[in-house]
Amino acid sequence: MRSLALVAVAALVAACASAPKHVAPEMFAVVPGAEGHVGTIVVHPDGGPERVIHEAYGVERIRSDGSIEDGRLSEAEVKEAFGPTLAALPGRPATFTLYFLEGKDELTPESKVEMDRVLAELKRRPLPDILVIGHSDSVGGLTYNDKLSLARAERVREMMIGMGIPADRVQAAGRGKRELLVPTDDNVSEARNRRVEINVR
Repeated sequence: MRSLALVAVAALVAACASAPKHVAPEMFAVVPGAEGHVGTIVVHPDGGPERVIHEAYGVERIRSDGSIEDGRLSEAEVKEAFGPTLAALPGRPATFTLYFLEGKDELTPESKVEMDRVLAELKRRPLPDILVIGHSDSVGGLTYNDKLSLARAERVREMMIGMGIPADRVQAAGRGKRELLVPTDDNVSEARNRRVEINVR
């Protein structure tokens, strides 16, 4: 019985050694960014040398038998193969700055125009995470500027919500005069410090 078992094990090992290698098929492709930037992918096949893809729409296919094929896809083929995945990717982080009238939570005329552009950009993103940070210049005390900077941030947040952005996607905070964009002495009116920074992810 024991010799029979050893023969069976030996036969099983021989069968495994001679069986063709099967792997899950995979495809790797370099897709240019929105501005045309082309990155690089390094593929490390199991048991094989690494392969580098650095051309737009360049492709490495690993087939089920473990063989590797280089190639290229057309832009249309990339959209067909990866369209749903690309559409689900979050937008690139972005930062916008808006400026305010002195001592008020009212945007300057120029920033009112800019706000329209910001809102249009935000509405293109399916689920943006937005942080609105208000700032002030150095005129006045800490408590006053903390309240003013928060009021500026809240004002912008309300405008976003009014344009249809979900309230739970927008957070507001005020930094007062602690993070001056343009360093000044205390009690100096500086238009570039009276701002809201909008950080979008």
